[in-house]
Amino acid sequence: MRSSKPIPGNLWPHDMVITVEDRPSLLLELLWIREAYELKPRGKSLPPLLSDTPMVIRDAVVSSNTRAEWEYWWPEIWQTAIAHTGMDGNAGKLDEGLRTAAGPKEHADHFRRVIGPGWRDKFGDDAFDNDSFRTWSQRRWDAQLATLPARVEESAEWRDLPNLINAWRAGLRKIIIIPCSGAFTHKLGESVLLMDFATRDNSDSYRQVLSTFG
Repeated sequence: MRSSKPIPGNLWPHDMVITVEDRPSLLLELLWIREAYELKPRGKSLPPLLSDTPMVIRDAVVSSNTRAEWEYWWPEIWQTAIAHTGMDGNAGKLDEGLRTAAGPKEHADHFRRVIGPGWRDKFGDDAFDNDSFRTWSQRRWDAQLATLPARVEESAEWRDLPNLINAWRAGLRKIIIIPCSGAFTHKLGESVLLMDFATRDNSDSYRQVLSTFG
């Protein structure tokens, strides 16, 4: 929400824009594939397991060597994906590029550049062509629709507006949320916060995370 001048009686600053990304597709795919294929990647600052556990895939085509390779690359792909997802302004770049692209190939190329690198760029689409991924994705979508606030004023951002304003004034522009089973927060650059849903849903923990920008 944004206007060119203050709106009388509206506590939300007229020029404050905060993007809340609650379906970061690249990150969700990575979190799903880690559990569905029972990968055990190692690395620093990796997120907890999903709050909604997917069905494990028992696929003989995916050999132990393939799983080892996937485990090796998973942390690097994750770090690359969160770095790109955390870039502020991607949505605007996507809209602009799609308007100016000359044809289908240019559309596809621009879409890939803006959305960023993910699992599919390294290993293709085959790992997602199964009922486990389709069922889990639909379940996630249904759960999010069921918990959407009836009014924007009921959102976590309005609930903790004073803290959000302080964080915005300190540089916060984007909040990315992922469905993890444990607390997880990560600051991406100077303008983006990555966190789990439960942290945002709880006022105390959300205000504490927002204070990292204050």
